[in-house]
Parts: sequence; C-alpha cells; structure tokens
Amino acid sequence: MLAGCAVKNQVNVIAPESSLLVYADVEGYEDRFQNIYAKFSDYPVTCSENCYPASPLIECDSPMQDCLYTGEKRDVTTDAGFSVTWLGHASFYVQTAAGQRFLIDPVFDQFDWPVDWAFRLSDGFFRNKPAPLPTEASTSVDAVMYSHIHYDHFNKRDIGKIGTAPDYLVPMGFAEHFAQQGYAINEMAWYANKQIGDTTVHFVPAHHFSNRIWVPYIYEDNNKSLWGGWVLENKGKTLFFAGDTGYSPHFKDIAKRFGPIDVCLLPIASYFSEASPKFYRKVHTTPEDALVAAKELGCKAMVPWGYGNASWRMGDKTSHSALFRLLHMYEELNAEVPLHVLNEGDTIAF
Repeated sequence: MLAGCAVKNQVNVIAPESSLLVYADVEGYEDRFQNIYAKFSDYPVTCSENCYPASPLIECDSPMQDCLYTGEKRDVTTDAGFSVTWLGHASFYVQTAAGQRFLIDPVFDQFDWPVDWAFRLSDGFFRNKPAPLPTEASTSVDAVMYSHIHYDHFNKRDIGKIGTAPDYLVPMGFAEHFAQQGYAINEMAWYANKQIGDTTVHFVPAHHFSNRIWVPYIYEDNNKSLWGGWVLENKGKTLFFAGDTGYSPHFKDIAKRFGPIDVCLLPIASYFSEASPKFYRKVHTTPEDALVAAKELGCKAMVPWGYGNASWRMGDKTSHSALFRLLHMYEELNAEVPLHVLNEGDTIAF
C-alpha cells in the first residue's frame, strides 16, 4: 500500500566539465570522495594558552554555558541585499532583496531516530529546541540546501515538514537519503551551480567528510556522498556558507572564483577533542582558523556559527566556549573583518 502511494523523486545531477570531483586512490574505494587537500596540516595560527578568557560581552548561567551575547551590535555597511536569520547550530534562513527564500542545513529537532537515543545513551544529550522557522518561510521557501549528510546538518523528519514545493540542492550521492515522495533534488559537484530566480547558487568545496550508516561487517557509507559549502550570488553580491570544514587552501581557491565575499557564514566550533585532537582540527575550523579564512576570502562581514544554547556541543568544551575563544583571538590577531555575533533566532540585514 505504501509503495503504491509513493511518488518518485526527480533527481537532476549537475556536474559539468567545469565542476570538480576528487575520488580516493585506495584500492576498492575508488568510488569514494576525498578532500582536495587531503594531507594538509599547516595551520597558520593556533591558540595554545589562555584561549578562553572571560568576556564582558557574554552573560552566562554557568562558566561558558547557557549564554547570551550582549555586546553592542556592529553597524552593517555591506549593502549586499541579504537578510540572514540564524536558527541555531548550522541552520540559516536567508532572503534576498527580491524576496527569494533559502534554507541552509535546516535541523529543527534532534538527530533522526534511533541515532538520537544512541547519542544520548553514549553520554550525549538532547539539545534545547532551536529557534523556530519564520512563519513566511514555512510556506514559501524557494530552495533548501544541505552541506552534507551528518545528522546534525540533515534530518529526514524536517524534509517531511518542509515538503516538496522547494528545490532541494544537495551534494553528489545525497539523493538516496530522501524518501520517494516527489521531491525535486539537484545533486551537485563542487563548482556546479543552479539558478533559483535571480540568484545563482554555487556548490563549493569544504574540507570535511561524510558518513551516516554503519553496521559492523555489513555496511558502511564513508565518503559515499560529497560535502561542501554554498555561495549565493545575486546581482553581483555574494553570501558564503562554509559548511562543516577544517582549514585548508580551499578557502583561497573559493576566493579566486568569488572573492571578495560580501557575507561569510563561518563555523567556529566542534574542534576540541582530548582523544582525537588532530582529527577534530582537520575537519572543523578553530575560531582562529575561521578568522584566517575570513581574511583569505576577503569577507566584508563575518557571522560565526556552531556554538549556542541549541547546539549538541560535539567537540566543544561548553555551549559557548568557541565564542569566547573567537572574541579573544579576534583581539589577538587584530582581525579587521567586521564581526557580527548573533544569538539564536536573531536576524540581521546586510
């Protein structure tokens, strides 16, 4: 009965000759993707001591935990025509001046079941409820973009809530994770693009990895789907969402194609691990990595994300430790990029 009612998805693969895909050179895994700069580890800056000093700009219920940024909001000078709402963790709602509406990595609940329970049983927890989707967005989103298939960036239950009206823009190898319910899915290679109204949406590289399913000795999907970030280009103005990523020369590559970037949404969290510090640093930017990337991208405005009261604190000391470190390193590096710090649910017009 259910199979008979299913409506087949429309999957469009966008991988022109001008795009880029990099495959593993390991025997038996030649169909798996890999990072462009797979062996990169030469980080320009690393905070080594006193990285989390107190800040008068953040008020917390306990040390670096359950916090609110209270610093004065910086004036916006970009005139880029993008309105940005941070919904929490990596989720953003973006509007253009012409009224086009985009959702990026929307996750409005916990992890998909049963992984949410497994995470909680393994010393994880259920996160606080994130900021709700604005009312107008719940009925008229033009496109939904996902950076990769990790559970904190892609939740299947949310797809059912968003529905089949928008275009879904996803990395290569991603469409198989959608139920057959009539979704319009565009699988994209790095540097491929899709026109949405008067906005060109580009899929760009990140330095990360992908996996979602692991059944010992039976099945694994390590790097079977791609990962990346997104550039929205509208009337000569650009907004860049980096996705989960470590620092690598891919930022300079993106800058060569699109820079300087008007608005940069850059991750600053999930880099801390006592057990596997090199791996976490490899696939997630530290706050100082993000500031270096912002300089290389020529960002005219930077919005950090990944911390927050609705995060899962994976690879973080506390809910806001990454923000404390960012504010500290911003001063240490004499960073010039205009920094716009948001609390979950905040909207800012650039």
